[in-house]
Amino acid sequence: MDAAQNATPEQVFDWLDAEADRRSGAGLTRRLLPRPATSKELDLAGNDYLGLARDKRVAGAAAAAALRWGAGSTGSRLVTGSTELHAELEHELARFCGVQAALVFSSGFTANLGAVTALSGAESAIVTDKYIHASLIEGCRLSRADVVAMNHGDVPAIKHALSTRRKPRALVVTDSVFSVDGDLAPLEELSNACRAHGAALLVDDAHGFGVLGDGGRGAVHAAGLSAQPDVVTTITLSKSLGAQGGAVLGPRRVIKHLVDTARSFIFDTGLAPSSAAAALSALGVLKSEPGLPEKVVTNAGRIAEQLRDNGFRVSEPRAAVISVQAPSAEDAVTWAARCAEQGVRVGCFRPPSVPDGVSRLRLTARADLSESDVDNAVKVISGSAPSGATS
Repeated sequence: MDAAQNATPEQVFDWLDAEADRRSGAGLTRRLLPRPATSKELDLAGNDYLGLARDKRVAGAAAAAALRWGAGSTGSRLVTGSTELHAELEHELARFCGVQAALVFSSGFTANLGAVTALSGAESAIVTDKYIHASLIEGCRLSRADVVAMNHGDVPAIKHALSTRRKPRALVVTDSVFSVDGDLAPLEELSNACRAHGAALLVDDAHGFGVLGDGGRGAVHAAGLSAQPDVVTTITLSKSLGAQGGAVLGPRRVIKHLVDTARSFIFDTGLAPSSAAAALSALGVLKSEPGLPEKVVTNAGRIAEQLRDNGFRVSEPRAAVISVQAPSAEDAVTWAARCAEQGVRVGCFRPPSVPDGVSRLRLTARADLSESDVDNAVKVISGSAPSGATS
C-alpha cells in the first residue's frame, strides 16, 4: 500500500509543503498586499483605465444603491438576484455596444466560463489562441469540446484547425487585447476564417472595452463585428467602468441560451446591486466624456516610448497595457518592490501567469495620468531597474 494512503490527519497536506518549496525555489511565491483606502502612490498596476473607480458619481451611485437595494443581491439572477438596475445595465450596455442583448454576470471570469461552456459542448470543436486569459482556458477545460490551442496570432493555423475538425460545430476563442503584452488580436481575419468554416467567434474584450473604438465601445465594435450574428463578446465591468462584474454581449438568441444553460450564471449569486449601479453610472460618464479612451491610449504610448528610449524591452501598447521585460522572475519581483518603495505601484507578471515564460513588469495607463505622472513613473522604473534589464 502506498505510504500516502496511511497518512495521519496531520500528514494529509504535507505535499503542499513540497509544492511551496518548489515555487519558492523558482521565485514564484505570491503575497496578498492589502492596499490602503487612500494612498499617494502612483498606481500603474490596477485596471482602472478611465479613473472612475473613485469618481464621486460612480461611488455615490453604488452607495445609494446599497442603501436602497441592500448590500447583496440575495440570490441567483433567476431567483431573487435580478433588480431593475441589472435590467437597465444590460439594456444600456447592449445599446452602447450596438448588439441585440446583454447578460450581466458576477464577474468577467464567470462571464467567460458561462459563454465558453454554454456555446460549445461535446459536439463542438474549440480553437483558441494559446495566449487567451485563464478564465477562457478554464471554460475550455470544462466545455467537453475538442480543444486545440494555436500559436499566438497564427490565423493560418486556426483556419487549418477549423477545416480539419471532426465535430460539426466550432467556436474560435480569443482575447481582443491580450492581457500580458497588450497586443491586439486580428479580429477581422479571425471573423473571416470563422465564416469560411462555419464557426462562431467569441471575443473577450475586457481590455478593449472603454479604451478602444468609437467612444470606448471596444475592439469588437471598432472591427465592425459587434452586431454580427456569429460574434459574441464578453467584457468586464471592473476595468474601464471601475466597478465589479462582467457581461456577455451578442445576438438575442445567444443571450437567451445563456440564461437557460450557463451554469456560472444559473448557480451563482447575482452581481450586487451596488456594483450594477456603479457600472451603470460609469457607463454614463463614458458616454458624456467620449474623449477619455483616447487619453488612456496616449498615456500608454508616452510611457512605452520613454522607457524604450531608455533602453528597455517594451511592448507596443495598442490599448492601456504595457509590459517591460525583466531578466528573471526574481529580478521582476525585486524591481516591482523597488518601484513601490519610491511610490510607483507596478504589476509583476511571472510564470505561470505569462504563457511565454518571460517575466515582466506590467504597467497600465489611465486617462487621469498627467504628464508629470508619466515622467515620474518612467524615472522611478528606470532608476530601479536590475542589471540586465536594458538591451
